[in-house]
Amino acid sequence: MENVFDLTTEQLREIANKLQAKIEEGLKKEGMEILDIPTFITPQKDIPDGKVLTLDWGGTNFRAAIVEFKDGKPSVIESKKKPISSKETVGFKQVDLLNEMALLICELETLDESVSQIGYCFSYPAASRLNGDAILLRWTKEIDIPDMIEKPVGEPLMQYLNNFKFKKSTFHNIKVVNDTVACLFAGLSEAGYDSYMGLIVGTGTNMASLMPLDKIEKLNSKDVGVIPVNLESGNFKPPHLTVVDGLVDAMSNNKGSQLFEKAISGGYMGDIYKTFFFDRKIKYDFDGGDLAELINNPTGKPGDQVNTGQMIYVRSAKLVAASLTGLAQVLVAQNPSIKKICLAADGSVFWGRDNNNKTYYKDIVEKVLETLLPEGVTISVIDEMQDPNLVGSAIAALS
Repeated sequence: MENVFDLTTEQLREIANKLQAKIEEGLKKEGMEILDIPTFITPQKDIPDGKVLTLDWGGTNFRAAIVEFKDGKPSVIESKKKPISSKETVGFKQVDLLNEMALLICELETLDESVSQIGYCFSYPAASRLNGDAILLRWTKEIDIPDMIEKPVGEPLMQYLNNFKFKKSTFHNIKVVNDTVACLFAGLSEAGYDSYMGLIVGTGTNMASLMPLDKIEKLNSKDVGVIPVNLESGNFKPPHLTVVDGLVDAMSNNKGSQLFEKAISGGYMGDIYKTFFFDRKIKYDFDGGDLAELINNPTGKPGDQVNTGQMIYVRSAKLVAASLTGLAQVLVAQNPSIKKICLAADGSVFWGRDNNNKTYYKDIVEKVLETLLPEGVTISVIDEMQDPNLVGSAIAALS
């Protein structure tokens, strides 16, 4: 059967070049397709000892944990989670969300009076503020809580927790970072690299990197040094998408936006598959996890459906490689001496494993990168990290 999801090397190069142009455009002006949101938190090299309440809300689950630093080394000493996705938040207002979060946080047995700082990994487009909070710009991943848009994310949550009837601590500070920035922070412990990237490919997708202040033209800053930049690259509109992608977009609650995310992330792979096989009997809630199960356990499954599932996965990995190449080209254009780039990656899709425990998705990304990257430039994927969102957001809270 024809592979409608196939992408040639030249098409992938075109995608990388277009993303590079869009990233550079976003560094010059606000409100562009790629937002390039500066995060005004510089991670400290020497983290003080202590415990931090760390929160992580992605597209599927909300996690609350206590991260403790001893001699600069972090450990997650307790963690709890509950589903808070588009399904659970139907009809929610801000107070409903805050209450659900507070109920889980108060279940933490190691949360005590010594914990006064919060690191919050918030995986939605939000503009970083100088005080470490962030303003929600828009929802993604089919979440829709209208009364939270264009308002601070962290301060209302901290106030709600301080007034909550079951409170165990009084909080004085909250830092809000995107999951890619948290992942980036967690990966900075790897020495010997010229530059660093953070990548998420799970329910959603996004990238972040460290960039020189004087290269972020819209800040008009004369300061030296680097700060994290959250690209919000899921909103990229790549060329060479298919009619199937257009149908998935048309049926979403944010038509016309997050097209790159809709083509590659776990939150939409199931929709691509169901749309392709619209004339087959497939369960209505078939998702990315079901697609992975289909690929990994094909025995007794229709061959064309298994092959199409593999095509969707391979295209996703190739698009991720193209996007990493586009970002690498930006970093090299900013500083031609950059050769060795460290990639800290997280997400269930990126680290998906087959029945032989092989990281098949990551392996495809690395193979395609060898073809696409500029000569002499390498991107090294560090080993899968333990709870990078929690550790990275804890580092942010203490920085």
